[in-house]
Amino acid sequence: MDAKLKLYNTLTRKKDVFVPIKKGHVGIYSCGPTVYWYQHIGNLRTSVSNDLIKRLFLYNGYKVKHISNVTDVGHLTSDADTGEDKVERQASREGKTAKEISNFYFTTFKDDLKKLNIIQPDLWTKATEHINEMISLIKIIEKKGFTYKTSDGIYFDTSKLKDYGKLAGLKKEGLKAGKRIAVGEKKHSTDFALWKFSGKPGERQQEWNSPWGIGFPGWHIECSAMATKYLGKQIDIHTGGQEHLPVHHTNEIAQSETGFEKKPWVRYWIHFAWLLFAGEKISKSRGGAYTLSEIEEEYNPMSLRYLYLTTHYKKPLNFSFDLLDYAQNAYNRLKNIISELKKSHDKKNKNNIELAKKQFLSIINDDINSPKALAYLWDVLRDNRLNNSEKYELVLDFDRFFGLEIDKEEKLTVPANIKKMTEEREEARKNKEWKKADEIRDKINKLGYILEDNERGVKIKEKEI
Repeated sequence: MDAKLKLYNTLTRKKDVFVPIKKGHVGIYSCGPTVYWYQHIGNLRTSVSNDLIKRLFLYNGYKVKHISNVTDVGHLTSDADTGEDKVERQASREGKTAKEISNFYFTTFKDDLKKLNIIQPDLWTKATEHINEMISLIKIIEKKGFTYKTSDGIYFDTSKLKDYGKLAGLKKEGLKAGKRIAVGEKKHSTDFALWKFSGKPGERQQEWNSPWGIGFPGWHIECSAMATKYLGKQIDIHTGGQEHLPVHHTNEIAQSETGFEKKPWVRYWIHFAWLLFAGEKISKSRGGAYTLSEIEEEYNPMSLRYLYLTTHYKKPLNFSFDLLDYAQNAYNRLKNIISELKKSHDKKNKNNIELAKKQFLSIINDDINSPKALAYLWDVLRDNRLNNSEKYELVLDFDRFFGLEIDKEEKLTVPANIKKMTEEREEARKNKEWKKADEIRDKINKLGYILEDNERGVKIKEKEI
């Protein structure tokens, strides 16, 4: 396939044509979960975005090596290298070991990925299993003169890097003490911990011996050490949520380019926009932090995946259950259409199929444009120039990118919310509340369903596209 693949590169702030380090191969490193709690639907949007990138390259015929970390130590409650370790804190709250906590929430997260039909990484790398690699990298950075010691750890001196903050466009001189993070014993507000010393004896469950004393790694060093171990000293693509841009990813670059002397350490940085709730980033404090298990009580997980696809990964998506209703109904319509197309045995025209595939490829290769690709899928289904067999083949081919499991089931049942609204309409009719009944019927119609009244009751049908 010859369509040029373009990605918006945070490092260059423009769409760049993708050129791999090794022809036909791509190495991708993704910032994975901190496994101290359930992942919410905002976290899962990032997981689906990671999956789309992988599927994009697979669709283009690349051999993909995808690595994702699992933070099971070192992620403190503040980016300022202060506060409690999130895993340790949760272990204390639940009366369990840190390992029990991280294993439980990691297993739950992987179950969520399966429900969303996400291709899991080739390798999950746990921070606790790569302490030696982190210590080795810190020693290299120390030998080059970029570290100093405080009472609570070993820190990276960002003043010694002329281009510190280039990824996020930060200007060091503008980052005054206390503006981004508190300084304390640090020389500069942007300096960050490579290794943290343990507190009082027995205060932590997870700590290790090191050349600098007993302690645990800083959050940033884990990604540099693990990404490089499995993908090499220069990496094709690094992904993550936009929240990682100003601190975590900025610090990864600083320590990696210092240690490995490769510039750029990562050639293409891809950042995903947030899922919002009531206009703000989803969080447990602000609201909207629904888990997939909670969503599953009324919705097919694939409906959530469909919803994610309707908005470009670089644009915020404001979550609401109305939008999820529309996504579920559109997804169900799509599944039912495909089950009908599957019955066809029309003679296929190869030229028609190849032209449509070429158009689809040009869409997704333009910075992973999932909403435009989804619209094109519906255009194909409406196109009278294509017969049903051609449409069926094309939709299955497109689904290699979408990952919607379009052909997994023959027929879907009517969603619970539509059934409930139909019952409410019937109750209104019995009470001769005709206006209310008509309003409910119109709402059902807008959600993609038609109610047909007959002598036996009411029949629910899906609207034709």
